Amino acid sequence: MRLPSPFALPLSSPTDTSGETASVKMFLCCWLALVALIPMTLGTNPGVEVKLTEKGLEYGRQLGMTSILQKLKTIKVPDISGSQEVSPIGKVEYSLSNMQIVDVGLPKSALDLVPGTGVRLSIGNAFIHLQGNWRVKYIKIIKDSGSFDLNVNDLAITTSIAIKSDETGRPVVSSVSCSATVGSASIRFHGGASWLYNLFKDFIDKALRNALQKQICPLVADAVSDLNPHLKTLNVVAKVDQYAEIEYSMVSSPTVSNSSVDLSLKGEFYNIGKHQEPPFSPAAFSLPPQINNMLYIGVSVFTTNSAAFVYNTAGALSLYITDDMIPQGSPIRLNTRTFGAFIPQIAARFPGLMMKLLVKTVKSPVITFEANNVTVQATGTVTAYAIQANATLSPLFVLNLETSVTVQLFVSEMRLAGAVTLNKMDLTLGTSYVGEFQVKSLDSILQMVIKVVVIPKVNVQLAKGYPLPTLGKMKLVNTQLQVLKGYMLIGTDVQFMG
Repeated sequence: MRLPSPFALPLSSPTDTSGETASVKMFLCCWLALVALIPMTLGTNPGVEVKLTEKGLEYGRQLGMTSILQKLKTIKVPDISGSQEVSPIGKVEYSLSNMQIVDVGLPKSALDLVPGTGVRLSIGNAFIHLQGNWRVKYIKIIKDSGSFDLNVNDLAITTSIAIKSDETGRPVVSSVSCSATVGSASIRFHGGASWLYNLFKDFIDKALRNALQKQICPLVADAVSDLNPHLKTLNVVAKVDQYAEIEYSMVSSPTVSNSSVDLSLKGEFYNIGKHQEPPFSPAAFSLPPQINNMLYIGVSVFTTNSAAFVYNTAGALSLYITDDMIPQGSPIRLNTRTFGAFIPQIAARFPGLMMKLLVKTVKSPVITFEANNVTVQATGTVTAYAIQANATLSPLFVLNLETSVTVQLFVSEMRLAGAVTLNKMDLTLGTSYVGEFQVKSLDSILQMVIKVVVIPKVNVQLAKGYPLPTLGKMKLVNTQLQVLKGYMLIGTDVQFMG
């Protein structure tokens, strides 16, 4: 038996597929992947448009700072040793060792969009506190030791991130520029002959400041590179069921403006293992200016019509209907007695037999989006059979079926789903194997069959939906869906789970 599939008034039975630092990395991976999905067919209009707003960028900045903070806590300052002439003592040999980070703060940061270029992360007023041990030797025989505290303040970091593609067509990221400056460093020595160090602490301050500055940018670059293993898990083709998959690769480079990053995705359904283009192309569309949500996803009518094309091409839009699928309390049964009341030839030639109906499309359903309204026009046939005692099927008639349904769309977790209701149904005679009869006499029977059997089975499948552009463990919150002319607009905030 075949059941319905998404957004095509389908009648087939697809198979349903169903730590803080990790969250931070996953968000950065997902965000960078959105910006970096690889262009596949430059110049082609997209089926899906995505807008990442300043609100979304702010969420990314907050999570990103946690990642940078954790990385800076891993700074390893090498031991420092040397000698210095200190009046009036003379030559003093010194060493600073076992230096450990005890605190890092990043109180001020900003993530800026550079129109036409990319993204710049700026960190200001940062601080690092370290502790370590000191040791001195002077006048050749006198030795002493103690501890020290180092406070590095007014640390500023600026970095830019390049997003490219690897050989598999997945994103790869790298830090292309970075600068780090330390505004001030103050050191305090404790114990022993710490007064000696205080005589040349300016020299020590400078050495430690330079050692820190040299480590910061490599660590920032490492933090960016650490995203690449996660980016390699990105799948730009999302499986829907055993018939279909949807491709979300980029059709053009990201557009960076003062307020958003706009992404153009292919947004096209394909038969699994066979990428056949439909006999229609996506029309250009653009998202309206919106700022209330982090993310806006525009799904064009082309995307849903490509689904209809795929399922029809796969022969999946068909359903056999038998009497056990009719509610038990219904007086209308799928047998030659019921149909014989309207077409006497059936009862005369095939007395006392059960019947079977085959409902299927003969061409791809057509979906239209108007303001607050989604409709599907489907052209199909209804073939009636008498089931002989030996289970062979004897054809009775073929009716041409034109149906119109209204679709209610909704977002369920990370999938776009829907439900349909019947608007109207028109029947005409295609072929009769039992002689002439009035097709209109069957309207009530077949309308009941469509409403109580076909539509519920369609809705079961539509409720499963198909994947939206999804990256990592992303959760949509505060989601709203609006149908506009030619496309639907999903506004949502996001959370990335560990």
